[in-house]
Amino acid sequence: MTKLSVLGFDIFKEYLDADAQHEVLTAVRNVVQHAPLVQPITPRGQPMSVRMTAAGPFGWITDRKGYRYARLHPNGMRWPPIPAPILKIWQEVSGVSRIPECCLINFYGEGARMGLHQDKDEKSFEWPVVSVSLGDDGLFRMGGPARNDKTQSVWLTSGDVVVMRSTARMAHHGVDRIRFGSSALLSKGGRLNLTLRVVT
Repeated sequence: MTKLSVLGFDIFKEYLDADAQHEVLTAVRNVVQHAPLVQPITPRGQPMSVRMTAAGPFGWITDRKGYRYARLHPNGMRWPPIPAPILKIWQEVSGVSRIPECCLINFYGEGARMGLHQDKDEKSFEWPVVSVSLGDDGLFRMGGPARNDKTQSVWLTSGDVVVMRSTARMAHHGVDRIRFGSSALLSKGGRLNLTLRVVT
């Protein structure tokens, strides 16, 4: 494992070995069985290219009513608990004792991306955001608090973990593209990104 620091983002390369990646992947599949992936739409009515679900007391959703945290999946059920192997990553890298209240799960299929954005729907920004990459490589772009700040990009590979705290907590970031089929972890290809957040 190596640690990089880019614009305040702490990037732990190869944090999860192959066994740990499979353990987390199994946990994610159990979540998806109870809370299926959905393709959300933006408040403007545009479909997002990623599919989403979540675990924990809250999930993050978007629809015509706006971006927000919600206690229920769009199908009306409660989100399943955050699995222990995922909580373990937070406990090891977050540097805080408080546990996350949301594990947002994004699936990137071929051609999917995530535009530059800030994670700013939480009640307080004092808590870090922890991001876990599984599957295909994703080109992660990092900037600053203003959308037009200078950016830098790093390829995240399966098993990488990113911690956003301090100055990086309100920085813009996104995924410009994935190298579809670059990892054998997901048999049909694609990238999973888990982000752990404290909501309240």
